Amino acid sequence: MNYTSTRDTSIKVTSSQAIAKGISAEGGLFVPESLPAVTLDEIAALANADYISRAKNILGRFLTDFTAEELDSCVRGAYETGFSSEKVAPVETIAEGTHILELFKGPTCAFKDMALQILPRLLTVAAGKAAKGTEIVILVATSGDTGKAALEGFKDVPGTKILVFYPSDGVSPMQKLQMCTQEGNNVAVSAIKGNFDDAQSGVKRIFTDKAIAEKLAANGMAFSSANSINWGRLAPQIVYYFSAYCDLVADGKIACGDKINVCVPTGNFGNILAAYYAKMMGLPIEKLICASNSNSVLTEFLTTGTYNRNRQFYATISPSMDILISSNLERLLYLIAGSDKVKEWMSQLATEGKYTVDDETLAKIKASFAAGCCDDDTTKATINKVFTEKNYLCDTHTSVAVTVYEEYKKSTGDCTPTVIASTASPFKFSAAVLEAVEGKKSDLNEFDMVTKLAEVTGNECPAPLANLKDKKVRFEGCCEKSGMDDVVFNMLGI
Repeated sequence: MNYTSTRDTSIKVTSSQAIAKGISAEGGLFVPESLPAVTLDEIAALANADYISRAKNILGRFLTDFTAEELDSCVRGAYETGFSSEKVAPVETIAEGTHILELFKGPTCAFKDMALQILPRLLTVAAGKAAKGTEIVILVATSGDTGKAALEGFKDVPGTKILVFYPSDGVSPMQKLQMCTQEGNNVAVSAIKGNFDDAQSGVKRIFTDKAIAEKLAANGMAFSSANSINWGRLAPQIVYYFSAYCDLVADGKIACGDKINVCVPTGNFGNILAAYYAKMMGLPIEKLICASNSNSVLTEFLTTGTYNRNRQFYATISPSMDILISSNLERLLYLIAGSDKVKEWMSQLATEGKYTVDDETLAKIKASFAAGCCDDDTTKATINKVFTEKNYLCDTHTSVAVTVYEEYKKSTGDCTPTVIASTASPFKFSAAVLEAVEGKKSDLNEFDMVTKLAEVTGNECPAPLANLKDKKVRFEGCCEKSGMDDVVFNMLGI
């Protein structure tokens, strides 16, 4: 299988080249030239397999220049240890037809672990094929969870360095502490004065700056990405939607071939796009329900066809979704409308901050997607309600998805069995979750709130978070948006 660019279909690269490069030179995103088909018989067979077998089966269809031995090593290295559940991504049923896909059982307690525990292994193999002798520099913009998961995945991986930028006031205290205490000799972290979109735009600009690329090349280095703009980050996310469906079949919740809906709390659009890819490959998904917080740019787009980032930015209690430029939407538009229109719309977004798709494209989007949003007060109310009525504790992002799903079901009458992606441990956002459960704000410090949340709910704080309390802060730097280049050069010593 070869890969092309969303903005230039004359480009043809292997999966190794796509993963090693991260982003195409002209700014487009790598996408497979075609999607492999998975039959119902194959899905039925996977229902009897474990997560590792499912991952090798699905990923093997995309990573065709990896040997079976290389793929087996990558998958086993990622998922055999480090996850607190044997199932890796278990499914919990909280009501008839409502299932929670728990994607936070990895070492950093967020769904990003599902891809970022395997990406360093994929990238090491890919670089050996596509960029021999080159040191890979991973550059990451994060709204909270990607940064820590990438740092943990790439720490001390030979032949790599990793630098993470995060918005100084745009992550939770626990997320910040996770990043700034990160161990490893090849890691660095810097805050920037701005929001996630500023960080992401800065990283994309650095990626596509020819002068910077030449400077790195002269020093035997090349950039790659751990953000979901990298195909090696997105492909592993497809796996867990197949796995969730297989678990529902294996548990007798559905019959193989039955349709399900999938509801995903969404910021950069990668997680829900992975579900769309699964649907296009043959997984019986009916509707993809996109859930947003007060930064509702995706809700507006999926319902009206107009994408407009020229709006107020809200810092919410679900910070990983505080995004106004959703990078992976470009891949969806490519699948539906083709590269010429994508190039036109992305140009308009860059120059005017908005674009409107044509009626045909919007109709195709609406055939697969529904969307909704909610504010912080509603998010907290849902956390309280789900805990009180179902004895299930949601984090602030999962609560957004539960809220939007319930509103969707009420407005449409659609009772199709639904999988809701749960993206983080509630203990990563203990202040907001504790306030939601108790109905009042707490003046305790971060770790006292974690302890109190565990006492009040009977849930145990995951060890990777509890153990942060006594870790030394290593990274305290903060730069202006205009100073990101210098941070990169200083970290690399060039």
